[in-house]
Amino acid sequence: MNQSNKNIFSTAINNFGTLNIRPFRITEDAKILHQWVNMDYAIFWGMQGFTLRQVALEYKRLLEPEHYEVFTGLYNDKPTFIFEVYKPTEDIISQHYSASDKDCGLHIIVGPPIHKIPDFTWHIFSTVMEFIFKDKYIETIVVEPDIRNKKMFALCQRMGFNLDKIIELPHKTAQLAFLTRTDFYKNQSKKIMNKRTFLNHLDNTVSPQQSVNHLQSEAWKKVNVDLIVKSLRELSHELLLKPTLVKSGTNGWNYYHILSDDTLTTYEFSAKILGLNHWWIDKDTLIKRTNTEISELDAVQFFKDFKKQINLKEEHFPVYLEEIISTLNGQAFKLLKGNPTSKELVHAEFQDIEQSMTEGHPGFIANNGRIGFDSADYRSYAPETGNSFPVLWLAGHKNTTNYAAIDSLSYDQLIAQELDEQIIVSFKEVIRSKGYNPDDYRFIPMHPWQWFNKLAGIFSPQIAKGELICLGYGPDQYLAQQSIRTLFNTTNPKKFYVKTALSILNMGFMRGLPFYYLGTAPKMATWLENLLYKDSVIRDTGFKMLSEVASISFENKYFKEYSPHNDYNKMLAVLWRESPMVKIKSQQQPMTMAALLHIDQHGDALLPELITASGLTIDDWLRKYLYAYLTPLIHCFYAYDLVFMPHGENIILVLENHIPQNILLKDITEEACILSTEIELPQYLKRMYASVPEDVKLLSIFTDIFDGFFRFMVQILEEHCGFSENEFWSVVAETIYDYQDQFPEMKEKFEKYDLFEDQFHLSCLNRLQFNNHKQMIDLDNPVALLQFAGTLNNPLAKFKTETVE
Repeated sequence: MNQSNKNIFSTAINNFGTLNIRPFRITEDAKILHQWVNMDYAIFWGMQGFTLRQVALEYKRLLEPEHYEVFTGLYNDKPTFIFEVYKPTEDIISQHYSASDKDCGLHIIVGPPIHKIPDFTWHIFSTVMEFIFKDKYIETIVVEPDIRNKKMFALCQRMGFNLDKIIELPHKTAQLAFLTRTDFYKNQSKKIMNKRTFLNHLDNTVSPQQSVNHLQSEAWKKVNVDLIVKSLRELSHELLLKPTLVKSGTNGWNYYHILSDDTLTTYEFSAKILGLNHWWIDKDTLIKRTNTEISELDAVQFFKDFKKQINLKEEHFPVYLEEIISTLNGQAFKLLKGNPTSKELVHAEFQDIEQSMTEGHPGFIANNGRIGFDSADYRSYAPETGNSFPVLWLAGHKNTTNYAAIDSLSYDQLIAQELDEQIIVSFKEVIRSKGYNPDDYRFIPMHPWQWFNKLAGIFSPQIAKGELICLGYGPDQYLAQQSIRTLFNTTNPKKFYVKTALSILNMGFMRGLPFYYLGTAPKMATWLENLLYKDSVIRDTGFKMLSEVASISFENKYFKEYSPHNDYNKMLAVLWRESPMVKIKSQQQPMTMAALLHIDQHGDALLPELITASGLTIDDWLRKYLYAYLTPLIHCFYAYDLVFMPHGENIILVLENHIPQNILLKDITEEACILSTEIELPQYLKRMYASVPEDVKLLSIFTDIFDGFFRFMVQILEEHCGFSENEFWSVVAETIYDYQDQFPEMKEKFEKYDLFEDQFHLSCLNRLQFNNHKQMIDLDNPVALLQFAGTLNNPLAKFKTETVE
């Protein structure tokens, strides 16, 4: 690459402009670069705080060796980007991979945009690749971005770079990535990543200012209104708040108000009460008056206004307010993120849908607490930010770890599947370098947050004694799922989900993993598969579980004497679960079932768009959906006294041509229960038995499905499709009767546990969180802490027939 003072490369791009490349000129270009590197966005360039003289001297030094060159890129004749190329064989990077003379290393910085231009960085990056590959001798471009630099990784993946191992350099932890000449030219004609996904990947915190960019006045007002509406809806549903009718309206819409604890403040709104005491509130009518004057709608103040009425424990109140504020913060980010519209999500990929969800759990008000994350952690690890990250791998001594798996999966097989041979060898070398035998250890993947915030401190005795060794980052990139501690492998989507302990406080639990459950999880998976997969109803509906096939837990002897549910006994454990990508056909589309309740930033619902795209009527689409979702779950109850926790985030809905085909159930380990001792369980699975009163057993259907999911679907269908709740429940009744007609021999059981009974107990989710914000449910006795408040009228009661034939 011959340097001169003139442009040495030029390209004109349609509907964009001209890009030129010339050699870097220290005198004039150092001034420009000095401005850039001292801006917040350029933190990864490593020169923040440099003076102009320091910048000039650094680039004078870089240009001295023959193997290092620096270039300036111009957009429409204005300096816009600077990049460095070098020979990896002459650089420290060669210590971390087998460098070749045909490799070219690259560093690039793009100046701050004056105004937004579509695909601006993409065009620059593509042009730099073309410029480098003009040298016919170059076969591979090598980059090593800081692992926190998600913008660079998004560009690299879109360009077609292959991500490789994570390495430790003197000034950063980096990840190698390689782009061959063949892949570059092949990928120019392919769409590697759709534009919207690419843009979402760029949304990553790199400065203190950017960490709060989403906290804008109008967005904040909107999310506060939305959360107050949800709070009024759910707290009225749970009978904690009791709005007073002020004025009757038409078509079921009436005007209500509710007084604050001090009676000086009123909240007024128009609402329609649907079945299951569901308050459909028109948010445009919501007004708050204080001393008769209209005042600001503030969701945090809302809870202070009704503190006594909701009966939230005094000692829990500050923490709950923090969770409310964190939920608002997350909602503001989601609102301004630029998610795909509902119409676009109809055709979106599995993970694009996962990271586009905005609501979280529909019933819980404070559903995005994530207490423990700082603002940078949020951008790095929250599912809605769409940022991938590698997991950290640890080595735990066999004397302190327990491995459990299905019979067909040995520890060595698992590790060979999850890590390639080169990484395994390098990890073993780390153990040897510390004077230990690798054969005495088990490899454990762990969420990076857990290591830095919990394990590196609390497990320091084990680290000092060599019982726990940090091996470094693995090469694969993962995305957090809605459940936040479950990670999807985006590098190799057919590899297992990885679920790790993550000791943040989120929605009523400290999100650890109890070793008590992990040890039997794979055996439970095998037992359930043997029980269900031979069943004709299960086969016909296509119901499948994403089985939890292996686990490793680390025992900390200092805390062993305390309960297995003690937070300190749940800090270091991992669970491997089957990926949904091995359970679907090539033409099928998986999506989180939570998507059926999704409303986009424009107020449009996804469910109607899916139904329209399917070409089916609403009735027929619902029949397909209910056969896939409801039928296998009620069959598990009636045939096996087996219940799960099948809420939206625990179900993956599989569609083909936008028509529901079957469901995939996840999160089985802690949540599957057998409600009758007449079902014989092996000794090692006795913990699955749940002693539940007879009148509570059907709540697994009534609460988790009817009240916890269908209640919200009904409003969406009425509001966005004009499909009445009566029509919806009629299709549900039809589905149940179709099932019951197949099994006349179970008539007595259908009558004993009657899905058409007049009423059922109202089990309250937010009351649970108010009662115990760290452990809402006792996993050993799931009924003990349930919070009941009266009854709900069953919307199926009107469809009850005299006999079940």
